[in-house]
Amino acid sequence: MELSLAWRLFKRELQQGQLLLIILAITLAVLSVSGLARVSERLQVAITGQASQFIAADRIIDSPVKIDAAILTKAEDLGLKHVTNMQFNSMVYSGDKFQLVTVRAVETGYPLKGDIELTSGKTKALPQAGEIWFETRLGGLLGYPKTIELGNSEFVLSNEISRLPDAGFNPFASSPVVLMRMEDVAKTGVIQPGSRVTYLYQFAGDEASLTAFEQSVKPLLNSTQRWVDVQSGDSPIAGAVKRAERFLLLASLMGIALACAAIGIAAQRYCQRHYDVVAMLKTFGASAKQIRLLFGTHLLLVTLMGIVLGLVGGVLLDFGISYLLPPEIAAYSPPLTRPLLLGVSTGLISAFMFSAYPLMRLLAIPPLRVLQRQLEGLQLGMWLHLLLSLGAMALLGYLYSQSWALTLTVVAAVLLLGVLLSVLGFVMIRLGHSVGMKTTNPLQLALAGLRRRARQNAVQLVGFSAALVLLLTILALRQDLLNEWQKQLPENAPNYFLVNIAPDDAKPLNDFMTTKGIVATDIYPVIRGRLTQINGEALISNEQSEAGEKGRVGISRELNLTWRNTLPANNELLEGHFNQAADEVSVESGVADRLGIAIGDKLTYVIDNQELTVKVASIRAVHWETLQPNFFMIFTQEALAPFAYTSMASFYLNDQQATNDQSTNDPATSGQALSADGTPKDAVILALIQQFPTISIIDVGAMVGQLRQIIEQVSLSLTLVLALVLLASALVLIAQTEAGMATRQRELAVLRTFGASGWLLRSATGLEFALLGGIAGVLAVIVAEFALYLLKTQVFELNVYMHWPWWGIAPVSGALIVALLGVWRCRQLLSQSCSELLKAGS
Repeated sequence: MELSLAWRLFKRELQQGQLLLIILAITLAVLSVSGLARVSERLQVAITGQASQFIAADRIIDSPVKIDAAILTKAEDLGLKHVTNMQFNSMVYSGDKFQLVTVRAVETGYPLKGDIELTSGKTKALPQAGEIWFETRLGGLLGYPKTIELGNSEFVLSNEISRLPDAGFNPFASSPVVLMRMEDVAKTGVIQPGSRVTYLYQFAGDEASLTAFEQSVKPLLNSTQRWVDVQSGDSPIAGAVKRAERFLLLASLMGIALACAAIGIAAQRYCQRHYDVVAMLKTFGASAKQIRLLFGTHLLLVTLMGIVLGLVGGVLLDFGISYLLPPEIAAYSPPLTRPLLLGVSTGLISAFMFSAYPLMRLLAIPPLRVLQRQLEGLQLGMWLHLLLSLGAMALLGYLYSQSWALTLTVVAAVLLLGVLLSVLGFVMIRLGHSVGMKTTNPLQLALAGLRRRARQNAVQLVGFSAALVLLLTILALRQDLLNEWQKQLPENAPNYFLVNIAPDDAKPLNDFMTTKGIVATDIYPVIRGRLTQINGEALISNEQSEAGEKGRVGISRELNLTWRNTLPANNELLEGHFNQAADEVSVESGVADRLGIAIGDKLTYVIDNQELTVKVASIRAVHWETLQPNFFMIFTQEALAPFAYTSMASFYLNDQQATNDQSTNDPATSGQALSADGTPKDAVILALIQQFPTISIIDVGAMVGQLRQIIEQVSLSLTLVLALVLLASALVLIAQTEAGMATRQRELAVLRTFGASGWLLRSATGLEFALLGGIAGVLAVIVAEFALYLLKTQVFELNVYMHWPWWGIAPVSGALIVALLGVWRCRQLLSQSCSELLKAGS
């Protein structure tokens, strides 16, 4: 009986359009979450997949010894592809010339991701047996011989390497790289017991298998072995990938918050429309159980319909977006399972948690409301509604992001918005006492309506403000991330690094650069030293700590130290003052946190078998993701004056074709990139190598180009997500204007009856919505600034600043957008005559 009644009531209200708002809200919630989750996951997988080319694999185990064969067997069992590489240093000879090189010995199958870039183009092939591929600078140092000697064997120099996909960025690794087959290592006789060798085990496969492999193998690695992925600190794209993934997660979390607000508003409106129905049912003898079953079934049917429509919309949205993506991103297609399950969970949890309190109030409506319509039953328990709502939002947020920092930031922003709306609602209610329908002018009528519907307007402001907060936050973060990446890689970012610059070469090198019209960066002195004590306490290695020795764990390797009189451009002073006295040092913040170093601590170093003790004068934040020389410790020149040093610098050599230069008429140089004085780029580098044979030149131009390509893809991803958020916000704003239409219809009928003109009503309605939009804009700026402060300091590590233009733009934009939506939604009511309004409202 009850189910039949519930079904008939559901069909009637569905036909009359009374369920449109709540179905739209649930559909929007599920569509936003499932659609954004699917698109975000596709973009995350694509970005990570593209970035994995920087390490030529998905995962790497870096070990000084061969790993257990069982680990490789485990990888094969999981269907992962793998190759084993070796890296070691050795001398190579050609006649009377010799050079220290870094040897990369690789197996067939290398690289698993990306390509080897030769001067003749990209390839996935490897050197033939008895061949070596070499970096261009090695050819310049040895005079481009046909063969070289490595250990006991002679090899043919067959191809020049522009860049290996996993070359990384380490300007201190100054020796040229040569590539050879793994099978050729044995005949060189170079590797002997005790030789320093690095084994690189590279793996590639699907994400599920990689995760299972990581969970089973990573705990087995010792302190000398490293697990590497694209988000490891060694990857130059790590910072960009991490921030992009956090942004995508945040966008989806904001979508969840927006959808939850829409469901809460829709549920409130739905229950309010049925107060009279419940009162009548109770008057006719319906029991509490029957009414609970009636509306519980009703809400379940509405929720299921919203979930189905939302899932279909989310899938269609993903398919539509995939056609707009570049092929290299669209090719990645993560499983649909998680977005669909998340969409279903969002629909069920949000519909129940956000509808619980309005439903409790609905079921508590007394029968006496039939006679006294101001009765609303349950008046207490708003704290329960707040608790359920925040609990649902936090639960959904954490289920999606697995990040408490992001989730709690969104919850804190919602709390602040709730507090501001409560204060505003209280003020409006107080001002609204004894306010009637004054019709002297549009502004007075708009203000009267605004005060008279204070509670209803406060509910509307939730949707308007939430949508604007979402837009402002996502827009600001996207722009800040793009600006940060552009600062890291400006158009003239250095594409060559010079290391091992002897003090006597500094002036001749400067003269060479001036002659060629090349502008180099600052020269950084480089001195090797080891940190041995902090405040007189000796530092120990990880191995000593694991063996049970007492002491503070330090850095178990030598550091590259430098001096400067001014703070480097890519550093930010966090505490203290930059070095002024000879006995002071500036420490990078990550090392300071790891070792527990604070301002005023005394650090002791061993440099060239001599001890040096200095005091910590400042703590710096260093942007390691920039392709610039960076140092953990920066001293004064006086402190390091007694020690021998070499230097390093970097410069930018233009890759653009200089077609108008006279030198391009030379067939030998036609088509080559030229320096500022018209010399071909390759000739400049060769001349530099020949004039300064002890200086090592590192070409990072290929890496900069690849890094820019990844950043462009990340930027596109952020733009697409912003477009999705704009769409979701627009849907919420449109749905929000639906609230209160019945009340407005009755008021317009009364005003028409008392002779109000159509112009007056249209103007007053537009002004009322404009005032709501303006107030929502002010609230949105306050909450967005608060949310951005938390996000930038706790999640994204970006500079915090006030967005002053927002304080004018947001209220004006909010007023215009909401006024247009409100007038558009009320256009039919405003065009109807008095009799039509009275008839429709009866």
